[in-house]
Amino acid sequence: MTSPAPEIDEPFEDETDLLGNDNDLNEEEGEGEELFGDNMEADYRPMPALDRYDPEIVDNEEYSEMSQGERAEAEAAMRKRDRAAGIIRDDRYLLYDESDEDEIQARKRRIAEKAATGEIEDTEMIESIENLEDTKGYSVKEWVSMLGPRTEISNRFKSFLRTHTNSKGQYMYKERIRHMCESNQSSFVVEFPILASKEHVLAYFLPEAPFQMLNIFDEVAKELVLTIFPSYERVSTEIHVRISELPLIEEIRTFRKLHLNQLVRTLGVVTATTGVLPQLSIVKYDCTKCGYVLGPFVQNQNTEVKPGSCPECQSIGPFMINMEQTIYRNYQKVTIQESPGKIPAGRIPRSKECILLSDLCDRCKPGDEVDVTAIYTNNYDGSLNTEHGFPVFATVLLANHLQVKDSKEIVESLTEEDISSILALSKDHRIVDRIVASIAPSIYAHEYIKKGLALAIFGGESKNPGNKHKVRGDINVLLCGDPGTAKSQFLKYIEKIAPRAVFTTGQGASAVGLTAFVRKSQTTHEWTLEAGALVLADHGICLIDEFDKMNDQDRTSIHEAMEQQSISISKVGIVTSLHARCSVIAASNPIGGRYDASMTFSENVDLSEPILSRFDILCVVKDEIDPMQDRHLAKFVVNSHMKHHPSNAGKTIPTEDNTNDISIPQDLLKKYIVYARQNVHPKLTNIDQDKVAKLYSQLRQESLATGSLPITVRHIESIIRMAEASAKMHLRDHVQEGDINLAIRMMLDSFVETQKYSVMKSMRSVSILTNNECEIYITILSKQMFYYLLKTFQKYLSYKKDHSELLYYILRQITLDTLAFQKAIHGSRITTIEILEKDLLDRAKQIDIYNLHPFYESDIFKSNNFIYDSRRKVIIQTLPDDIDD
Repeated sequence: MTSPAPEIDEPFEDETDLLGNDNDLNEEEGEGEELFGDNMEADYRPMPALDRYDPEIVDNEEYSEMSQGERAEAEAAMRKRDRAAGIIRDDRYLLYDESDEDEIQARKRRIAEKAATGEIEDTEMIESIENLEDTKGYSVKEWVSMLGPRTEISNRFKSFLRTHTNSKGQYMYKERIRHMCESNQSSFVVEFPILASKEHVLAYFLPEAPFQMLNIFDEVAKELVLTIFPSYERVSTEIHVRISELPLIEEIRTFRKLHLNQLVRTLGVVTATTGVLPQLSIVKYDCTKCGYVLGPFVQNQNTEVKPGSCPECQSIGPFMINMEQTIYRNYQKVTIQESPGKIPAGRIPRSKECILLSDLCDRCKPGDEVDVTAIYTNNYDGSLNTEHGFPVFATVLLANHLQVKDSKEIVESLTEEDISSILALSKDHRIVDRIVASIAPSIYAHEYIKKGLALAIFGGESKNPGNKHKVRGDINVLLCGDPGTAKSQFLKYIEKIAPRAVFTTGQGASAVGLTAFVRKSQTTHEWTLEAGALVLADHGICLIDEFDKMNDQDRTSIHEAMEQQSISISKVGIVTSLHARCSVIAASNPIGGRYDASMTFSENVDLSEPILSRFDILCVVKDEIDPMQDRHLAKFVVNSHMKHHPSNAGKTIPTEDNTNDISIPQDLLKKYIVYARQNVHPKLTNIDQDKVAKLYSQLRQESLATGSLPITVRHIESIIRMAEASAKMHLRDHVQEGDINLAIRMMLDSFVETQKYSVMKSMRSVSILTNNECEIYITILSKQMFYYLLKTFQKYLSYKKDHSELLYYILRQITLDTLAFQKAIHGSRITTIEILEKDLLDRAKQIDIYNLHPFYESDIFKSNNFIYDSRRKVIIQTLPDDIDD
């Protein structure tokens, strides 16, 4: 209903006379509207044109009365609707006087505190929160230090810890706090992405003002812990919140002025640690004159806090630290160095000192790869100023969260889809062949080397019965051969695919660089240990290229590390032992540069017998001249360059090899390796012990007869380790007969490869000879050795080899012999080679193969330009036109 506008009378002529006020008071009050007059009743006179409601606006429908609960639900629904639309309604503070500002702010604070303690709903608290992002022109550090924002941040974080639930509806951080207290610990982890998704303002303030924000978080955490466990302060006086999973990872060499006093995250390898020392946390002083106790003073990292004067006797000192009432905390300084695989070429690795406090001490040791979330801050160093002549600050990392990265952490990060893919892959009966085909796919052939490297990556099981005698489970591999056979490329590939690997070269490695060295700490002036390559590769693989270029003294230093997997140090009063539980994969060149097949392995390499016996697998890489193999190799290299050219990125280039048909994607292979190493621990049960014992005895006799490579007890352990690695490839819990046969085959291949060419050829070919050739070999070798070779070696050398592959190997040997014979008689240019089918069939029968027609139809037969002439019963190989002498 509307009413007429009031009629305004003229003001009195002399207000000062009527009110008894002077002119000054009149000026203060000013002129206003007179509400009292003779005709003020006219405001209430009836006006029919205005004294009615608009029928289009009036709602005449009848509504039932709402209960108090229904009204509350409706209001909550409307508030939720308004918040979704970005509208915040709060009519409680529409009309207020400036004098009520303090009362309103106090009311807001009380509502927020009630919401944090659970007395009212969080929705009401959200409506009462100020715009915390608006810092009013202050810096973030100044803003979060003020009482109002500090209280608001505290309430929000308390509500976050109390109310956050995971996908299963469990109170995530309440459970963590309870678990922390049950374990008598003093810190728990808060994931930064979760904090950012729930309280984005706190996540925005945290990296900008880490000291202030973490201080608030610790106070809130301690208050919450004491609410749940009132007497927990007897266990731990401080509760710390550890921030993990910061999204941006900085390299150590990229830290600049921009990062000062910021919360940062970096990765690195721990190279040195100091002892755990007590550091002053809250210090109190005694006045030596009157005995008054001064304090407490909170000690910071940069300067020592000292009292100025005694408030009791006004003395300026001296003051002594009160040992009983002063609170200490643990302090440790570690050196973190860049990971070996992330150092740019031509640069030396950068390192940074990191300070660990409280329960972070002794979380890591030299050699551990760590993920550190810390505050990058400065530390005034007087020695730097003396040297450079102007104020220079040394920087340190003040750690907030430290996580040691190992295979267990990687396995825990695997998703359910990854695990299901790994388990499905393990059920493939060709899993070993698929893994071998996936090892270094850019390198042609060398299946034996790839299989040995695969066994080394998966590894066996270490044993230490009763802590009396430790037997290593890691497999050591030595690659030796001609230059240009991709030995270094194999090592570089292993560095990328292995979960943990350290690459070094023999030319640039010294004894202390491989093991450990002792140096004096600049901080404490104590002797400390620095980890070498073998210690840094603990629970991983140490790759040593140019192994033959090392000095004898340096090479001798790794004897203990390769067998006992420990490094004993006894220098300057430090007597200790460091772990070096790693596989050693080394590559070396023979004496003179090329491998001479007419000499034994020991005569070809400049390595002592003790170190040779520590290698489980010896791989000899020879650059043999074979026209067809050379042509395939050249095509493979050209196709590889075409496929990986930048202009062909994302395109499919057809190739002649079929290895990609069974190969495993590299990302899945990495996960498969980590999962197998961490979760699969095969046991030796029901193995044929007599088979291993008999093989060892016969190999000892053969090594004595040939004088090439000494066979020791370590080779029996090598067979067991390789059998366990084969079981790991299949993700089996028990070693089966097939694993033992594969290990024996690898051992025999390793042994045969190290023999002279004449002995090696007889050992490989003895079971596929014609009767006449057998008689010739029997006259050369003893009859006992011949039957030993025939019955024992060939059975394992042909284990799990495809018949087509075996027949191709036999045919290739016949072809090479025929080619050499024809070149000697007819000259250098040979275009075709003919081999009688009878020669191939006679040798095939010795390995129980009587039907050659499937071999004639196989891809390996056709791809090597072989043609079978059924009318003439001959096999014809056409050599390429561009193949000449």
